[in-house]
Amino acid sequence: MPLIVFDLDGTLIDSRLDLAESTNEMLASYGARPLSVDAVAAMVGEGARILIARALAAAGLDPDEPDALNRFLEIYDRRLLVHTRPYAGVIEMLHEARARAELAVLTNKPEAPTRRLLEAFEMSGLFGRVVGGDSAFPRKPDPGGLQALMREAGATTETTLFVGDSMIDVETARRAGTRICVALYGFGRLRGELVLTGEELLADSPKELGRVIVSALTARRRR
Repeated sequence: MPLIVFDLDGTLIDSRLDLAESTNEMLASYGARPLSVDAVAAMVGEGARILIARALAAAGLDPDEPDALNRFLEIYDRRLLVHTRPYAGVIEMLHEARARAELAVLTNKPEAPTRRLLEAFEMSGLFGRVVGGDSAFPRKPDPGGLQALMREAGATTETTLFVGDSMIDVETARRAGTRICVALYGFGRLRGELVLTGEELLADSPKELGRVIVSALTARRRR
């Protein structure tokens, strides 16, 4: 079967508010003013350590504050499921995709909270493998995690589709040599970072993403 690998934050789930409120609670513990939700969302994508360094710098604090990451992780563990929800239509899209392909998750979020989120929204059974940012592989955009998922599934670059919302995801797919579908409803557009070549598949919503996946898989079978 083909393999479809999904990013998590900004692709399957909208976690902006919980990430922003957790970041701002951490900043408040140092006496700093809060950042906007969109400002924090623009810092997401390369793991918690980089998020916190960026937030500290934006708040005028030392980005190398030694205890800040631990403070954030403790707060975020408590706030993980306060506001975060799958994007509308994601669950239905995943069930349709699972009937046609093997599914996996590749995210820079640590694996434990990733699995908690998938289980909370009854999505964990849809994915054969989950690779988090604290796995044995370097974080995206390094292609190692994606390539490992392909090997385990017996998939090739031609039979693999990576779905993500950011340039980090686009670059990961490019380095691995796979096709990429960009979730335009995610965080990447907020950051204004998307620089595309026109070869990428695009989806404005999870419902549209479902149609793009079906079309891509159908086209592959015809070849």
